[in-house]
Amino acid sequence: MPGLREWLDKTTDTWAPPTAKDLAGPFRYLFWLTRSQARRVALGAFLGTVWMVGLAVPPWVLSRAVDEGLVGRDPGALVQWALVLLGTSVLLAFLSIARHRTMTKIRMDASFRSVRATVWHTSRLGASLARRVSAGEIVTVGIADVHTVAMALTVTGPGVGALIAYAVVAVILFTTSPLLAAVVLAGVPLLVVAVGPFLHRIERTGGEYRVHQGRLTTRLIDVLAGLKVLNGLGGKQFMADQYDEQSQRLVRRGYKVAVPASWVGALSTGLPALFLAAVVWLSARMAATGAITLGEVVAVYGYVAVLVVPVSMFIEGGGDIARARVAGQRIIDLLNLPVARDDERDGGPLPHGSGPLIDPDSGVVVRPGLLTALVAVRTSEAIAVVERLGRVGADADVTWADVRIDAVARAELRSRLVVADNDAEVFAGTVREIVAGRLEPDDHRIQAALRVAVAEDVVEALPDGLDAVLAAGGSDLSGGQRQRIRLARAVYASPDILLAVDPTSAVDANTEAAMIDRIRDARQGTTTVITTMSPLVLDRADEVIVLVDGKVSAVGKHSELLHTDSTYRELVSRAQDGR
Repeated sequence: MPGLREWLDKTTDTWAPPTAKDLAGPFRYLFWLTRSQARRVALGAFLGTVWMVGLAVPPWVLSRAVDEGLVGRDPGALVQWALVLLGTSVLLAFLSIARHRTMTKIRMDASFRSVRATVWHTSRLGASLARRVSAGEIVTVGIADVHTVAMALTVTGPGVGALIAYAVVAVILFTTSPLLAAVVLAGVPLLVVAVGPFLHRIERTGGEYRVHQGRLTTRLIDVLAGLKVLNGLGGKQFMADQYDEQSQRLVRRGYKVAVPASWVGALSTGLPALFLAAVVWLSARMAATGAITLGEVVAVYGYVAVLVVPVSMFIEGGGDIARARVAGQRIIDLLNLPVARDDERDGGPLPHGSGPLIDPDSGVVVRPGLLTALVAVRTSEAIAVVERLGRVGADADVTWADVRIDAVARAELRSRLVVADNDAEVFAGTVREIVAGRLEPDDHRIQAALRVAVAEDVVEALPDGLDAVLAAGGSDLSGGQRQRIRLARAVYASPDILLAVDPTSAVDANTEAAMIDRIRDARQGTTTVITTMSPLVLDRADEVIVLVDGKVSAVGKHSELLHTDSTYRELVSRAQDGR
């Protein structure tokens, strides 16, 4: 069916982020997921309806076979209706397969759209994300909540079909017996009402469980990230005991959610069965009095058995929606976190060249084309200057050749200015993918960037070279190796301005000297700023800027400042003693 695929792909291959109206509540968010794949949902509803209504055909065919073939003692009619029953069953099987395939695609599409929306928004939040949402909350949203919300979209297919099938069967029963139709029409709503209180309880207890689940996931991530430190301090067992205690609390909360959920599961099976038994008993009594025929008794049994499917779907769908309201609220809470500034807006262009870059708060002036070293009495002061120069966090009055960098679209700024720090994430992947980052990989340039960072030996030691897969966080590398891979990634980006926070702190003196010499040679004509206390780096810098209490106190070459600035001399002496 290529035409059908093309018809569906017109919707499914496009993606646009949800608007503020789409994030007004869980139901609005579910509607956005539905509307985003409207054609596929319409197909799922059509297939679900045809399949469920079609389930009522075999009982009718069977009743004809009984009345005309068995009771009427007509072998020809019996064979005829048996063949019709076979054909109907095969057709229903194909409809069931098509319905299931379509609904699986709908759930997967909804899941991927939610994941893409959360990734899109978290990337917009940038460095502020970690201060506003815990890592465990993000992990839980991206795994559990996204799946729960996607499952609720099952209602759009079999759910719609269940509603229509229920009405169709009720009409058919009315032609057989108004009394039976009345029982069916009155009985199913009573079943749904009986489940209502449990659905409300699922929402309440599920919300509490979900909050504590996010907190426990955060604790697990923290423990795993600090496992080496905990081993060294001997605190691993203490943290393990704490995690065990909190996980047991979560288990107890899980039981509170499981109780109403299990009742919903039991009632979705048990109540329709009781309902079926009641209607069959009533129809059997009517057959005994001659009100309906034996074939009609068989048909009624089949019709009511068919109703078990939509009734179960009503109940299960209600449970899915109740859980989706809780999970959807967590997703939209994340997506509603405000972005400090609209980074997608158009802004003025950056000037050509690589500076000067000026920070009025500290008085730092980074001259273009130089390797500048930034030294501070307190390391945090130098880092604060780099964060302002690089527009990390809150905006500042920093200018690039008289153009405020907060007046420029962040995408353009990030393509020409890179901040490299030792906390930058190393994502799992091949060395080639990690060094290339968001850019297209070029093996020749990657090798050159690795050489600048003195990281050739790191890659050569790996069995597959550039194709070697590194673990998340670079946990299978040493601290110095991770530092050099991070620097290679920053060099590969080839920015006009590179701001590097102490990029040589975890390597030995020989490697450090080689790194600085190669950075100087590779970045001739561009601007590089390095925060450091290392005399080796300071001696090779074109210019050294000294910060005291966050303000510039001296500027000059390393050799000059050693003779003219006592504060600088003391800082360098202290750094030499500490090595």
